[in-house]
Formats: sequence, C-alpha cells, structure tokens
Amino acid sequence: MTKPSLPELLHAAVAAVGGLERPGQVTMATAVADAIDGGSHLLVQAGTGTGKSLGYLVPALAHGERVVVATATLALQRQLVERDLPRTVDALHPQLRRRPEFAMLKGRSNYLCLHRLHEGVPQEEEDGLFDQFEAAAPTSKLGQDLLRMRDWADETETGDRDDLTPGVSDRAWGQVSVSSRECLGASKCAYGAECFAEMARERAKLSDVVVTNHALLAIDAIEGAPVLPQHEVLIVDEAHELVSRVTGVATGELTPGQVNRAVRRAAKLVNEKAADQLQTAAEGFERLMELALPGRLEEIPEDLGYALMALRDAARTVISALGSTRDKSVQDEDAVRKQALAAVESVHGVAERISNGSEYDVVWYERHDRFGASLRVAPLSVSGLLREKLFADRSVVLTSATLKLGGDFNGVGASLGLAPEGTEGEDVPQWKGIDVGSPFDYPKQGILYVARHLATPGREGSRGDMMDELAELVEAAGGRTLGLFSSMRAAQAAAEELRGRLDKPILLQGEDTLGELIKTFGGDPETCLFGTLSLWQGVDVPGASCQLVVMDRIPFPRPDDPLMSARQKAVEENGGNGFMAVAATHAALLMAQGAGRLVRATGDRGVVAVLDPRLANARYGSYLRASLPDFWYTTDRNQVRRSLAAIDAVAKADGK
Repeated sequence: MTKPSLPELLHAAVAAVGGLERPGQVTMATAVADAIDGGSHLLVQAGTGTGKSLGYLVPALAHGERVVVATATLALQRQLVERDLPRTVDALHPQLRRRPEFAMLKGRSNYLCLHRLHEGVPQEEEDGLFDQFEAAAPTSKLGQDLLRMRDWADETETGDRDDLTPGVSDRAWGQVSVSSRECLGASKCAYGAECFAEMARERAKLSDVVVTNHALLAIDAIEGAPVLPQHEVLIVDEAHELVSRVTGVATGELTPGQVNRAVRRAAKLVNEKAADQLQTAAEGFERLMELALPGRLEEIPEDLGYALMALRDAARTVISALGSTRDKSVQDEDAVRKQALAAVESVHGVAERISNGSEYDVVWYERHDRFGASLRVAPLSVSGLLREKLFADRSVVLTSATLKLGGDFNGVGASLGLAPEGTEGEDVPQWKGIDVGSPFDYPKQGILYVARHLATPGREGSRGDMMDELAELVEAAGGRTLGLFSSMRAAQAAAEELRGRLDKPILLQGEDTLGELIKTFGGDPETCLFGTLSLWQGVDVPGASCQLVVMDRIPFPRPDDPLMSARQKAVEENGGNGFMAVAATHAALLMAQGAGRLVRATGDRGVVAVLDPRLANARYGSYLRASLPDFWYTTDRNQVRRSLAAIDAVAKADGK
C-alpha cells in the first residue's frame, strides 16, 4: 500500500474537526514535515484562524516518531487533548494503518497526592502530620473545598487539578498536592502504586504524542533530570511565551517567611546546634530584609553577603543533619523529613546562587504591600540555555500568531539563542522562519487608529485628554470595547471614570474570575471589559461584542524593572541597541497579541485604537506598526468615530 500523501492526511483531519482547509495551513504542514524529515528547526508565524494545531499535528503524526507538544495556556492544552487529537487520530487511523496514542503530562504539583490526602499535611509548629480535613471548619470555604476534593479523589481517573470543576484556591490545593522535591518517590510511598503523577508519566512513556506546558519543558531543560520521555520532535505552540516561562522557572526567590518556614520544618528533626545555627541565620536575614529598598543590586552589599553566606552554611549543616537523626516520636517521619529537606534545600540553593555572584545573573529586591520584601535572582538571558538544551538532538518547530517582529524573525530567534537566519557554522542550529499569513483580510476588516493629537503619556499622573478620547470612542462604538491597559492602576482609573460618564456596563479585571468576565462581555454587546496585560492573550471573543480594542499606551517595560533594564544595559555594553532589542521587542510582542484580539473570525469588523501618539511620531513607531496585523492605518479621529458608528449600526441592524 502506498504511503498516504500529506495533503490527503490533512484533508481527512480538517474534515474530521469540521474545519475549512486554509492555504496557510497547507503551507505550514509542508514546512513542518520538511523540518522534521531534515532534522532542522522551524519558526512559523500562523495568524489566528489558520488552523495551526492541525498544521503541526498532521505532519508530526505522519512522521511516526514520538513528538512532544508544549503550550503556554491551559485552554490550548485542553483543546488539543479533548478535541483536536482524538478527532485527528480517528481520521488518520485508516490511512496510517496505526492508531497513535496521546497523553497529557504536567508538573507533579498539578496532581492530587494520595499520601497527602490520606496521611495529612506536615504541621508547621508541631511534630508529625495533622489531618487537614479535621482542622478546617466544615463551614469555611477551605473546609468545603477539602471535603469536595476528598470525594473527587474517589472518582477522578487523572487526579489532575484542571479536571476539578469548579476549581479550588491555591491554598486548598496546596493541602492535597506536593512538589517534586517534597514527593517521597513511588518506591517509598504507601500509595506509589496508585499515584496519579506516576500514572501520568507512565501514560506519557507509552504515547506517540505528549502534550505538556512550557514550564515543564523548562524544568526538563534546566534541572538535568529528564521529566519528559525521550522524543525526536518538539513542537512549541504559543512560542512567543517561551522565553518568559523559562525565565520564570530559572528565577530564585528568598523571603523571610520562606526561610522561617524552613527553620520550623527542620527544627525538630535535627540536633539543637544545627537548628540554632539556621534560626540565627534566619533572624539576621529577616532584620536586613526589613530595611530592603526595591531595586537592582549591581553588587551584593557586604551585610547581605554575610547574611546569605550564614544562611547557606547553616542550611548545608541542617541538610547533612537531616540525613542522620531519626525521631521516633514523629508520626510518618519520612514525609515530614522530605518536606523539611525540600524547604531547606530551596533556601540553600538560592542563598548559594546569589553568594556565588554570577555575571550572568541579575539580583534585586522587591517589596510587596501584603507580603513584604523578597530577594530575587534571575538569569540575564536564557538564550544560551535554550540554544544548548532545546535545539540539540531533536527537530524543533516553534509557532505562534506573533513571532515576526518589525518584519523578520531574527529578534525572536535571538531571544531563543538562534543566530540570524541563514548563518552557517559548526555549532550553529540551522533554522528558517516562514509566515503562512492569515485567512483574514486585515485591511478590509480592521482599522489601526493612533490618537496622534494626544499628549505623550508621562510616567505617572492623570491623562485627562486620553480619558476624553476613550469615552468618545466607546460611545461611538456603542460599547463593544476591550480596554487593554499598561497597569492595573490605569485600568481601574479608566473603569471608574467611564462608569461615571457613560451609560454602559464596564467590567473590570479582578472583580470576577476571568472566565466569568469574558462570558458576560461576550454575551452583551453594550458591555466593555477593561483589564491589564494578562488579558491581552486570554480573550477570544469573535463577533459584534468586541469591535473596539483600545490600548492606553505602548507597553514598554517599566524603567525600574530590574531584569529588563539589566538586559537592555547588557545589549548596549556589547555594542547593540538595548532599547530596540529589549524594550521595543517586548512592547511589539504585547501589542501584536493585543491587536490580535480584534479579528477572530472572517466576519469580524472593528478598530484597534492606540491612545499613545508615539506610535505615529516616534522613530521606533514604524517598527511597532510593522509587528501588528496589516490593518488600514489612520490618525484621523473623525474618520474613526464615523467608522465605529457605522460598524455599530450594522451590528444593531443584524440584531447583535
């Protein structure tokens, strides 16, 4: 029997999911197949509506080797495992003459821990464990969540937190889950044979396609101990998120609360001398942190250096002592000891990392209104790590609707550790970038309006002219507005102002769950939804409910952001343009994601309004505009008001 062709397979898969075949999808599938067959790497920009999931799944399944698909959002993981993969496998099975298996794999703390559930949680002040179900008042929200999870544990097949609906708070989930460091290990645990996390890993080992998240991919790359099964192909979807997720995993933190928890957990398990040494070091660190002012530490101050070395040495002593003493009075000592060890090792690791002072790390103080001060350390860049760990030994496909910034892929490529496209060299990963376009006709479906007449936004202070402009645009649009603001404070101020001025419902991020807000926004055309950066990628509302997307200003990183400013400075010291390489690239990515909220279907019409004149006037404006969809561009405020009113009138006439 002849091997089925890629177009035949794609056609069958698209029909199975009830979609339409797009030229961009065919181009993408062919390019993915070529990259996998040639063992090379590919960056694919595929606009909304291209059907990119099938564009990579079909050639990956046809190839026959194991593939890992890593995504950033839970929504896409669910879509792949619950919709796209089952239908695609069913459709391709007759032609491939095999049925590829697939599985989801997440980090250990995403799964219910049966040991925690049945044996209890290590207690902070006392020896042993306590029953969290007895301790929580059954009438409290925490108590109700815990009882619900105990019932759910008897019926769930996966133990996956995301399968629990409605969800529970982080605090409640923390009572029934463990991190990989706290886990006893299947061989030592009484519940090892029925462990949900172990079952997920076993399913992944037997699967042809493993769907995971960026964080687990980062842990797999950074920590050396493989978490993911061996695979020949890696597909990174929502790849614009990868660098920030890897940076997050590679960031360490020390807080007085965290150090004190480690002291309490270890105190009863080690000799008095070791416990006292850690207690003294913790008190010294806490005194220093009370005086900490937010900002980057280009050099570690002497007093902080001494405090960190004291913490490091005391933690090392406790780690050694934890291995030797046994206390028969402690109930289920192995679990208590493992949690204490995890807490102390975490303190030791971060204290040692900052004490050693690598030129490739950035260290800073942060101060939070509720949680006090923290000391943080993050890599100056993750590009070297990604080049070394991501692109060796396998073919990698990275895809997103926003990878081509300012007209080419080299900016995103550099952040991933890739040399400019076409660079030859022995240890240089070979890659190519393709833009397969979008099925949408952006110049006809959308307008990019820049409010050129407004004053340039300052760092702080009210923007009266911007509020007037915003109110007039929302009025002209008849509501139907998604407001994307550069800070929560700006979103709150705008919501408060417009609630007083307009007779339109204004929803604000944080006043309900994101899911509920989006549902309400999508269900009522007059409603507006205002929020901050995290909304920019989470909203998918096609149709007449979202016909105006407003950005209050270009979302450059804050000048006092320690990591971003350190990265900018490093580029400048190497002779590059730090502002363009870091700040402008960051802003371009967010603006492209934000603008992408407007057109989600072929019938959508509307306006993206940027209330920041720098997009029209500044030298870097053309770079940012080149990163956005190819909307019809104007700075004419009257023209935009007329267009919005006309779009609103058509929607009303259609009863929307």
